[in-house]
Amino acid sequence: MTLKVLAAGDHFVRNSLLIDALKSAVPGELDVRELTLPWPVEPFGRVGEVDEASDVEDELIEALRGVEVCVTQMAPLTKRVLDASPELRLFCVSRGGPVNANLEAASAAGVKVTFAPGRNAVATAEHTLAMLLAATRRIPQTHAELAAGVWRGDYYTYDRVGPELEGNTVGLVGYGAIGSRVARMLEGFGATVLVHDPYVDVPGNVALPELLERSLFVSLHARATPETTGMIGKAEIAAMPAGSVLVNCARGALLDYDALCDALDSGHLFGAACDVFPDEPIPPGSRLLTTPNLVMTPHLAGASKETAMKAATIVAADVARYVRGEPVAHLANPS
Repeated sequence: MTLKVLAAGDHFVRNSLLIDALKSAVPGELDVRELTLPWPVEPFGRVGEVDEASDVEDELIEALRGVEVCVTQMAPLTKRVLDASPELRLFCVSRGGPVNANLEAASAAGVKVTFAPGRNAVATAEHTLAMLLAATRRIPQTHAELAAGVWRGDYYTYDRVGPELEGNTVGLVGYGAIGSRVARMLEGFGATVLVHDPYVDVPGNVALPELLERSLFVSLHARATPETTGMIGKAEIAAMPAGSVLVNCARGALLDYDALCDALDSGHLFGAACDVFPDEPIPPGSRLLTTPNLVMTPHLAGASKETAMKAATIVAADVARYVRGEPVAHLANPS
C-alpha cells in the first residue's frame, strides 16, 4: 500500500533532504507531495496556539488533504490544522523540541508527534565555543574597526585584554547533549569545567550560586521551562567575578537581558555573547543594539549542513518505524 507523505520543508531543512532520507529509510511505496515553507527568509512566530512556526495554516491544510504522514521543521500543527486533516496519523518535527505542535490536540486526534533530539548538538557546541572566544578576544569589534581603517593599539593594554581559557574555570548551566560536548571541547583548552544540572550525576556538578561565584566564564545550556525562565538575573550576574564573560546560545528566556546590559555598561562583565533573545528579531531601539562588548548572532548556533541532514535522517527513521509497525523512537505525546 502506498504511504501518502507531505514533505513540508523550508530553506534550511530542505524538501530534497527530507525526501532523500525518506526514500533511503522507509520501506514500500511513497507518494510524496511537497510544500516549501518560508523560514528562515521569513521569521517564525506564534501561529494559533503554537510557537515558533511558519504562518502557513491555510497552505498546510490544503497540502495535508489525504496525507497520513507529515515531515517538517516549522509547519504549525494547530487544532485548526488537525480538525481539517482527519487522515493525518504521524507528524514528524525535525527539530529538538516540537514547540510548533499542539500535543494535547494531536493526542486527542490520534496523531503521533515525533521530534529530532540532538540534531544540532555538535553545531551549537561549536558555535558556543566560537562565541566564547569572540567575546573574550574582542574579535568582532577589532575586525569592524580594522575594516573601517582604524588601528586600535590600546586594545593591547592590560585593562583591555581578556583572560585565557587555559587554567580558568568555565561554568556550564545545563549538561545535556550540547553542554556535555562543550565541556569536552573546553577540557581540550585546559579549562576547569563546573556544571550545574539537577538532572545529571557528573563530577563537578555544583549548586548554581557556587558555579557563578567560581566561574570566570559562564555558558547557558538549559531548556526553557517555568523553573529555568529568568534563572540568570541581576543577582546572579552580580555574583559572577568582576571581568567575567557570559554566553547564551540556549534560549532567550533563561536570561534577564536588561541586567546583562547593565553589567556590560558598568564593566562588571568583561564581555557577553548571545545567539538567542527575548524578542526575535531584535526590535529597533533595543538596548542590545548599543550595549558595548556584546557579541550577537541571529539564532543560528545550530545552523550547519550536518544539522539539516541529521534532522532529515532522524525523522525519516521514525517514519520507517511507523511503517514497520514499531514504536517510534522520539514520541513527544505518549498516550
